[in-house]
Amino acid sequence: MKKFVFLFAAAILILTSISAFAGDGTKDSPLKIGVTEGPHAEILEFLQPLAEKEGVFYKLLVFDNYNIPNEALNAGDLDANAFQHRPFLDAQIKAHGYKIVPIHDNILCPIGLFSKKVKNLSDLQEGASIAIPNDPSNGGRSLLLLQKLGLVVLKDGAGITPSPLDIVENSKKLKIVELEAAQTPRALDDVDAAFVNDNYAIPAGLKLSRDAIAAEGTDSPYTNVFAVREEDKEKPVFQKLIALYENEDVKRFIEKKYDGAIIPAW
Repeated sequence: MKKFVFLFAAAILILTSISAFAGDGTKDSPLKIGVTEGPHAEILEFLQPLAEKEGVFYKLLVFDNYNIPNEALNAGDLDANAFQHRPFLDAQIKAHGYKIVPIHDNILCPIGLFSKKVKNLSDLQEGASIAIPNDPSNGGRSLLLLQKLGLVVLKDGAGITPSPLDIVENSKKLKIVELEAAQTPRALDDVDAAFVNDNYAIPAGLKLSRDAIAAEGTDSPYTNVFAVREEDKEKPVFQKLIALYENEDVKRFIEKKYDGAIIPAW
């Protein structure tokens, strides 16, 4: 908890020291867009030269924690963020009352189950430890995939954000370990397997198609979005940014760089 408070305070201090005022996307007043490390940052970095040619300027602020970008956006320290899927944003809005909204889909980042201990899902032994992200949406996402894989059964009505308390059948007596999402790839030396979001898997050198022992399919409902404050959702600069993001060059960049691990959502 102390570490989180320190990181939160440090991030907000950095943001407010850059500017206390919203950007308008011009060269003198670029948009401030919050992202997490990995694909979201890399794709927007790739887009940046093209966007600037079309008169849309922005700065990226990279966070290593899923909670801070929404707090910063709601407070006015960011103009937009691009790091989260819709269920996570919905849960954050419900929990904190944020006045922020999704304005467009960007990419789908399937979550994968990785392991340094076993090569196949069937090799997981009774009592194996499984790390999952500790936020309700990504933790729930992991448990739903465990259920789909036949490893656990969740109680009826658990919805899309079940917790380990919703497990009603666990034939292998799996031990569920809840960790901050950014820590799950680092936990692979200590647990039997871990669910890792792609934006953390890729920087850790984990490749979904090569290394995952299980993964979501393209039917996943967890599409990532651009989010802005409610009052800004109709601003033309965001519509222009979205149109630029959907450029064929960006699509080819995603397909080539991530080899199916990241899927364009438009």
